[in-house]
Amino acid sequence: MNSVSPSAVQYIVGGGAHEDRPSAQSRRHNGHGSAPDGLREGSGEPDEVDRLKAKFMSAWNNVKYGWTVKSKTTFNKTSPLILLGQSYLFNSEDEVDRFRQAFVSCVWLTYRREFPQLEGSSLTTDCGWGCMLRSGQMLLAQGLLQHLMPPDWRWVDCHPLTDVDFEVLKPRSPSRPAGMSLPSFSSSWTSPISQRDPSSGSSEGHRQTPARCPAASHEPQLEALHRKVVSWFGDHPSAPFGVHQLVELGKESGKRAGDWYGPSVVAHMLRKAVAKTTEFHNLAVYVAQDCTVYKGDVMKLCESPLTQELSESWKSVIILVPVRLGGESLNPSYIECVKNILKLKCCIGIIGGKPKHSLFFIGFQDEQLLYLDPHYCQPVVDVTQGSFSLESFHCNSPRKMNFSRMDPSCTIGFYAQTKRDFESLCSAVSEALSSSKEKYPIFTFVEGRGQNYGLEGQSGGSMDSPANIFSCNRMSRNNKRGSTDEFVLL
Repeated sequence: MNSVSPSAVQYIVGGGAHEDRPSAQSRRHNGHGSAPDGLREGSGEPDEVDRLKAKFMSAWNNVKYGWTVKSKTTFNKTSPLILLGQSYLFNSEDEVDRFRQAFVSCVWLTYRREFPQLEGSSLTTDCGWGCMLRSGQMLLAQGLLQHLMPPDWRWVDCHPLTDVDFEVLKPRSPSRPAGMSLPSFSSSWTSPISQRDPSSGSSEGHRQTPARCPAASHEPQLEALHRKVVSWFGDHPSAPFGVHQLVELGKESGKRAGDWYGPSVVAHMLRKAVAKTTEFHNLAVYVAQDCTVYKGDVMKLCESPLTQELSESWKSVIILVPVRLGGESLNPSYIECVKNILKLKCCIGIIGGKPKHSLFFIGFQDEQLLYLDPHYCQPVVDVTQGSFSLESFHCNSPRKMNFSRMDPSCTIGFYAQTKRDFESLCSAVSEALSSSKEKYPIFTFVEGRGQNYGLEGQSGGSMDSPANIFSCNRMSRNNKRGSTDEFVLL
């Protein structure tokens, strides 16, 4: 099976939108709830029973998140598709190829197995509990690509798309059997370089030869930088944005390895991870308070003195806005607003998903969201080796889901490189927010500073501070919602 093409990511075991909603019993074993028995506070090193449990769950997750069923994602030729602020209309093979290059160049981070044991637990995989961390990693990775790479950068070895169909969607004709597609683009558009010799066979077990992106940059420096960005998300303790580091930062908010992480908590973990790293000093992360972006706080954060080696007086900024777009389900009135946000080039994606099933949203077509799915278990890659393979960090199988299935809890990400970019971002996002039919916008930009801001250094305040977050935990428990995150209800 091609490890880079998780077809439909619909699992044989369990499957469906509620895949990650564990029962009370399963929560004790698969990592969604508390850590495995024997790993509670004060218990010291895990005993042999815990190690056997971890090995058993690792084998189970390999099956649960590694086996897939065949299914195709259909794209409409007549409707524009939005991907990270760019529009694509699939009316020609060149346009489809342009989309392929952009989609496959996105960094894809999924469940991994057999990585070094997480401190304080016997876990060597994040299968079943780390999907929100992976979605957060993907959002941060997209922000770093925008921060470090040229705007038109594309991965030179981007693969052909798989399990997709491009067709003109029309009402089914009585003479057209159900499930039969209208004529669509064949694989010939993927570029002659990527086509296999028919005599060599087309078994799915063989990897397809990467299609060199015609518009991609072949500069060795850029590819080295691309590899370095990916290595920062490696699954080992020294990676600044890896699972080990994020789990360690999560302990400050009472989270442990194996716990469920919500999108707002992950936003603060990403902020702390960027502030902690020594990889660069010209980037900051700001997390909005109470669905409000305080311009004064962003300005103070970005105008902070930098090292003497840097001549720039402004730090680039990633702005993360945790919101809740409804009660138990998505409020349809906000769909148009979410679409308008995803159309902006300053938007770097949305950490969201279905209930207890996190996804990273990067675009939409018609009434369906385009996403990258972390629910695919792959072997760990040793990113400390200079020539490690990048193939499993890029997905060539785009997936879509209806807006109506979107969980209302999410975190929206933006990136501004310069002060002028930030001012343009404020105007563009405010205009997009005004499209909502609701009385209250999803979030707002205001002048000045937050009253209780700056309690934890330069950005964000305390993630558990009641001044910053209105708790929904009581409501969640009463209504038996799966989420344990905290949000402001709109």
